[in-house]
Amino acid sequence: MSKEKTDQKKRGTARWIWEFAGAKKGEYIISVITALIGVACQIAPYVIMIELIQNIVANTATKQWCMRECILMGIWWVARYVFHSISTTLSHHATFTVLGNIRLRLLDKLSTLPLGTVLEQSSGSYKNTIVERVDSIETTLAHIVPEFTSNICGAIAVFVMMFLLDWRLALSMLIVLPIGLLCFMTMFSGYGASFQRTVDSTKALNDTAVEYINGIEVIKSFGQSKTSYAKFVDAAKEGADCFIDWMQRCIFGQSAGMAIFPATLLGLLPIGCILTMNGTLNATVFISAIVLSFGVMQPLITVFSYTDDLAQISVVMNDVTSILEKEDLHRADTADKQPANNTVTVENIHFSYNDKEVLHGVSFELKPGSVNALVGPSGSGKSTIAKLIASLWDVQSGSIKIGGVDIRELPLNECTKRIAYVSQENYLFNQSVMDNIRMGKQGASDEEVMTAAKACGCHEFIMKLENGYQTICGSSGGHLSGGERQRISIARAMLKGAPIIILDEATSYTDPENEAVMTREKLLMM
Repeated sequence: MSKEKTDQKKRGTARWIWEFAGAKKGEYIISVITALIGVACQIAPYVIMIELIQNIVANTATKQWCMRECILMGIWWVARYVFHSISTTLSHHATFTVLGNIRLRLLDKLSTLPLGTVLEQSSGSYKNTIVERVDSIETTLAHIVPEFTSNICGAIAVFVMMFLLDWRLALSMLIVLPIGLLCFMTMFSGYGASFQRTVDSTKALNDTAVEYINGIEVIKSFGQSKTSYAKFVDAAKEGADCFIDWMQRCIFGQSAGMAIFPATLLGLLPIGCILTMNGTLNATVFISAIVLSFGVMQPLITVFSYTDDLAQISVVMNDVTSILEKEDLHRADTADKQPANNTVTVENIHFSYNDKEVLHGVSFELKPGSVNALVGPSGSGKSTIAKLIASLWDVQSGSIKIGGVDIRELPLNECTKRIAYVSQENYLFNQSVMDNIRMGKQGASDEEVMTAAKACGCHEFIMKLENGYQTICGSSGGHLSGGERQRISIARAMLKGAPIIILDEATSYTDPENEAVMTREKLLMM
């Protein structure tokens, strides 16, 4: 394993997020600075309140002076919220960049992974991670910088002010701290297992829902609605029960902690009264301490409220990094040698799915300008060979060469530039027929698209569609028949202009006349 990958696996959540922040790191830094300024603005009113109390008790305050101090205190409070708003705005802006970069990195990663690695997880699981789970950390990630900074620093600053007033009162206020923390700690009993259960249940529900929707045609055709729907109901029930069970275990600790933790006066009042009556505490200091005590615990409760969210960020980032740290296809960054021609040479290749070897020393050569077919029973490895040549997987041993150069010694984009691959599952995007074919060659003119369509014998049926080439194909090409999707996919491959075209049983829906037209175009058929 390379040093770079070893370093990646040692990264924590914070380092990954910092990397994803990219050019927006400065916004996070400015967000922290403005949050700290907001903390200073938050503390200033407390200083003014203490001064007001001292002057009022000493009977030295005038009406005009009191009004001026109150207005000044209001200005500080307004300034605090202004800086807080600036801080959260900056952190939100940076966070959206982080989320966007995470999704881009995940999609880029999927394009460089072996197809077998990608298929180890369901499409619903990938969609759940890339869309919902990444989106779920937005609020926490955007607020954690200003909220943690302002609340923790603010609570510490107020406590220091109390300690400077009278250390005995400051410590008496903390009497409720261990009791409140103990109540909160009961919520963390079995936290890891409970949280993991919610993660697993949510993933299972998402996968089951996607499976149910994608398979609705089969479910209805074979009368399996009751069985399949029961599976979805069970997953939905488990998804709800895991949260309900967890909430019921935590409700007492949370309620008790929320009641006890902010009750700073439970220790402060009796001790303050005793000290005042004994003459060892000035009444002005006592009153000032009472005012300050309200500004210590509540900010800490806000910080504690982010505990679940922080755990969620960690879990989501683990899901993200588990994909990013998977091993890519073995491809060179640059080509030391260019292929001499487009001859495809397969030399003694072996390939296994998990522990089951399906190709045992296969060898053959495909000459440029020739039409070749691999024929064999279902499951004999024809599609596997097609995917290996198309650089979707890597062979375990042996080699596949183009023009005498092993494809693993070529950059991935160099391989894909030379090969056009049409799979058995002909996927079309929810765009027009024109745009779906144009994906084979970005920037191709309408005339080029139509020329490719005519070469595949599908121009006529396209013109008969409702809006011709501007007809929307629907999700996964659902508005078209299987044969129509197939021929459009082949047209897309032909438009690419790659010297090697692989059709993985891609003419199974095509009539003999059109298949003859496509065969004349010198396709490599699998």
